[in-house]
Amino acid sequence: MSNRIKLDIISDVVCPWCIVGFKHLEAAINELGIQDRVDIEWQPFELNPDMPAEGENLRDHVARKYGASREDSDKARNNIAEQGAQYGFKFDYFEEMKMVNTRDAHVLLEHAKLFGLQSKLKMRLFSAFFTEHKDVSDREVLLNEAQAIGIAKQGAALALDDIELKNSIQAIEEQWHQMGVSGVPTVVFNRQSAMTGAHPQQSFKQALQELIK
Repeated sequence: MSNRIKLDIISDVVCPWCIVGFKHLEAAINELGIQDRVDIEWQPFELNPDMPAEGENLRDHVARKYGASREDSDKARNNIAEQGAQYGFKFDYFEEMKMVNTRDAHVLLEHAKLFGLQSKLKMRLFSAFFTEHKDVSDREVLLNEAQAIGIAKQGAALALDDIELKNSIQAIEEQWHQMGVSGVPTVVFNRQSAMTGAHPQQSFKQALQELIK
């Protein structure tokens, strides 16, 4: 039996709890000292697959989708920012921030897997969106972020133009939906069990310890 641990992390790059949850998971992996035994693969999930190209103001989006007031929105932002800061991630919300379409981001993440750079690109896109005020639905932004971590811009552009690759992303998303994934982040352990939500570091640690046993 393999002593490796396969983690499928289903998430979206515009999901704040996805980066918070990952930071908790990463800290648990580091605490256990099993970095060299864990294989992470990021799986696509679109929070808003029908989001138009122009996006939607984030406050308006949260109010429309969740019925959140401005006060609710501010509290949630402060809570998320505090949790991110505990693990060294900076959330820098701003008034003009938009919720955007992330289909192309997921296409590029699938392309990055070919070079073993998927996690690196995922972290780059999280930072681009939440920290650096960048539009991760913008093709040029995506190509520049890919190039910044060592992915050839020309190859990345070809991937974004690949209709079959784009369709395969939709198919993968549908597979996860059919398997019962309806919220993110969801971490699947060795394709046998799963945890949904930004669980605390200790919870992820316990789950990993069970796998180690």
